[in-house]
Amino acid sequence: MISFETRPERYSHWKLSVEGPVATLTLDVAEDKPLVPGYKLKLNSYDLGVDIELHDALNRIRFEHPAVKAVVITSGKSRIFCSGANIYMLGSSSHAWKVNFCKFTNETRNGIEDSSAHSGLKFLAALNGATAGGGYELALACDEIAMIDDRSSTVSLPEVPLLGVLPGTGGLTRLVDKRKVRRDLADVFCTTAEGVRAARAREWKLVDHVFKPQQFGDLVKQRALELARQSDRPGGAGVTLAPLGESRLVEVKLDPAARTAEITLKGPEQVVLERNADWYPLRLARELDRAILDLRHNQREIGLWILKTKGNPQQVLELDALLEKHDNDWFVREVIGYLRRTLSRLDVSSRSMFALIEPGSCFAGTLLEIALAADRSYMLDAEDGPKIALSPLNFGTYPMANGRSRIETHFCGEVPSVPQNEMLNSGRAGQLGLVTSTPDEIDWEGEVRIAIEERASLSPDALTGMEACLRFAGPETMSTRVFGRLTAWQNWIFNRPNAVGEQGALKVYGTGSKAKFNWERV
Repeated sequence: MISFETRPERYSHWKLSVEGPVATLTLDVAEDKPLVPGYKLKLNSYDLGVDIELHDALNRIRFEHPAVKAVVITSGKSRIFCSGANIYMLGSSSHAWKVNFCKFTNETRNGIEDSSAHSGLKFLAALNGATAGGGYELALACDEIAMIDDRSSTVSLPEVPLLGVLPGTGGLTRLVDKRKVRRDLADVFCTTAEGVRAARAREWKLVDHVFKPQQFGDLVKQRALELARQSDRPGGAGVTLAPLGESRLVEVKLDPAARTAEITLKGPEQVVLERNADWYPLRLARELDRAILDLRHNQREIGLWILKTKGNPQQVLELDALLEKHDNDWFVREVIGYLRRTLSRLDVSSRSMFALIEPGSCFAGTLLEIALAADRSYMLDAEDGPKIALSPLNFGTYPMANGRSRIETHFCGEVPSVPQNEMLNSGRAGQLGLVTSTPDEIDWEGEVRIAIEERASLSPDALTGMEACLRFAGPETMSTRVFGRLTAWQNWIFNRPNAVGEQGALKVYGTGSKAKFNWERV
């Protein structure tokens, strides 16, 4: 069982230090401490355990250090920044492990960009040595990249020529979408295993700054302070992210025989602003985040998540009003950000999701996002049946990876006139098109049961592809292209003998043998 919970005193691979408005995250991988046995994390390479620590460290900076305005990501090893994902880990891992690993690292890097866009945290990658593969992809997620010019260090994406796979965390897309590297130069770069040295890297827009070794530390610090001046983070006392312990707000019930998980979110009992880790929306985000990650990585045969809520929908609307009123407060802004990133995990999870709206539910405002994220929603039609409600926060506070709100995506960009802060019964919700089906008390049990059984009987592979195509209606963004292209291409490549066969590039890497390819272009 993989746990995604950790804390700084347990880190083996990252060191977090804070000096005024600048935090430094130093990657110093302990090569003899992989997450699972069987490989060594040489050359500052990483596995899932390294990224679990990075995810935690980023949240510590967001919540515990509000005075931090810029983050420097660098290496604690001489002449090497990061060689990327550990090849021997990838070569020995199952297909599902590789895919889940890539998805989590993608989300962590997307979270860096999310904090830059919404929270005022600016990121500077300080490449103080050779930088390859996922190491360069980590740098690409930052606002700026500074590279040491020591005449030997290079940046590279060597996955295609060396491993027969693709960069796994959005490197190809970020090159052309984010950094605007010319397509022909990107082609040369991504097929040159030895990489590109500092001067050419800057010329091709692969990095922003090139500093000589004797000036590197001082100029990185100077640039970080300049980035910090662009931030609107206020300073002041932070909020400690205490260990979660047992779940209080998110309950998960597994049915392995039916291959389903019932996930119930408890609504707020009181609506007040509290500056601690137990404040309802922060704890909800953390518990839901943990539940999603646990189900993804540890319960892979659970194919259908049944989403429920329990509580008073009016109190959820009151909480949304409180969040909206204080959305300029740094702490509230960070909590909203945590909710936004956690909800986004639902959208890209390769699981079917049905929302069941029953008496006692509180699918309103922020919690209605759960139903809007689902592939289908069933709402009981009864005299004293459940009600749902929209709040202003449903209209852009929690955008999906496509940049649209879930309500906008639900209607494929053409949102009808829908009331806000008004309780809607099943008849009105069905009329407005906010739910999929509204069975009455006679049909409810049968219709829901049949829908669940039918879904569980379908091919998981076909469902993953179908859901990925249907969930992001409308225009593309860099994030949807990263997830969409990797879902289609990397998953396919990870199954092909050219990559993972006995003589595939990923399998023979480091053995001295040359990969043997099937030369058909498919």
